[in-house]
Amino acid sequence: MEFNKISAQILEAITAIVGTGNVLTGQESLEKYSHDETEDLVYYPEVVARPQTPEEVAALLKICNENLIPVTPRGAGTGLSGGALPVNGGLLIAMERFNKILEIDEQNLQATVEPGVITEEFMNAVAARGLLYPVDPASKGSCFIGGNVSHGSGGPRVVKYGTIREYVLNLQVVLTSGEIIWTGANTLKYASGYNLTQLMIGSEGTLGIVTKIVVKLIPAPTLDALMLASFPTNEAACAAVSAIFRAGIIPSALEFMERRGVEWVKEHDDIAFDLQDGIEAFLLIEVDGTNQDVIFTDCEKINAVLEEFDCRDVLFADSTAQKEELWRLRRTMAVSVKSNSVYKEEDTVVPRAALPPLIKGIKETGAKYGFESVCYGHAGDGNLHVNIIKANMSDDDWNNKLKSGIQEIFELTVSLGGTLSGEHGIGLVQKEFMPIKYSEMHFALWKGIKHVFDPKGILNPGKIF
Repeated sequence: MEFNKISAQILEAITAIVGTGNVLTGQESLEKYSHDETEDLVYYPEVVARPQTPEEVAALLKICNENLIPVTPRGAGTGLSGGALPVNGGLLIAMERFNKILEIDEQNLQATVEPGVITEEFMNAVAARGLLYPVDPASKGSCFIGGNVSHGSGGPRVVKYGTIREYVLNLQVVLTSGEIIWTGANTLKYASGYNLTQLMIGSEGTLGIVTKIVVKLIPAPTLDALMLASFPTNEAACAAVSAIFRAGIIPSALEFMERRGVEWVKEHDDIAFDLQDGIEAFLLIEVDGTNQDVIFTDCEKINAVLEEFDCRDVLFADSTAQKEELWRLRRTMAVSVKSNSVYKEEDTVVPRAALPPLIKGIKETGAKYGFESVCYGHAGDGNLHVNIIKANMSDDDWNNKLKSGIQEIFELTVSLGGTLSGEHGIGLVQKEFMPIKYSEMHFALWKGIKHVFDPKGILNPGKIF
């Protein structure tokens, strides 16, 4: 599709909507918005606008729709699939001024929040009232809740409490026509026509721009226990995951970490951790609740399961400080890996019991194509993040052969009953692999939905398909 450039007249109209101080055009000012956390990809928008109200977003979209200007919505820029990259230039709408928690309704256990609120700040605000919003991606200290909605983001604790789809009740969305709608209702049940709220979650800014979010909250657990289990092989650790659930226990978090990832965290950060010889993988297991005896009993059951899978050692965190240190080990792993090498990160997800053959196949594929990989992730959900490391791979192989290796990883993932992404989204970098999983009929349905919401195709073009 051929889009138009932003003329001086259109720029003047954009400025009139959001004010001179909220329009950026210079190369230096645009640099921040030309990339996210996806590898080293860079695409500059022509103009960045920073609106603050739904009406301003509506006016911007209406102008762009009428003049065939591509629009890229952007949250905090922490995405890993290129979803916020303005690949067609045009107008980038930055949502950073939508940064207010509008209401915390303790009577109904709900909150209304703007999309530019940092996820951890929102979690802390509701925690201060004894409530829990359990969707906690690794980037929670910097990512926006609106980006979490757009990508269907998760995190460690959704294994027990459910994904973001279980917590978003209603959305205010601006359409490309400039109309502002609410997608559903602030109710726990919804059986009134097509569920537009669920359709918007994970749509990666291709159908509309979210300007308000109503979420469900739950009472916060008051107690927790944290265990770190060590294994001699990746496969043994992964095999233990499904067995824990089969034993009737649902941990509040169950994370997998490969030895190489832990080594790089130790090199990159100041985390003190005794890494024993012969240990290749770890499970970080959290159990929470309100009754210490029940938590202790669950930990004993988990320990018995771990022994069946050649677990060599189980460390029980004995203080809040040690718990925080173990969680920091896991949460800084992505940053540590990225600081050590050129990389590509994939986001595979399979049924839990398929984790052992998945990680075995990933390593075999790496050996075949000559790349290293560091794996970690939300094993309790079957969600494994695969960081592919360039290491000694030649530039030619990295640029020309690696894609075949990634394709084989996704083919294995699909053959095991999984799919391409559990929480990072498809965006720009995964879309070429979508035919591995989805048929022409899927694409026809998706494109039909896209056309209904965005008939001119201006909204985040070039993403998903």
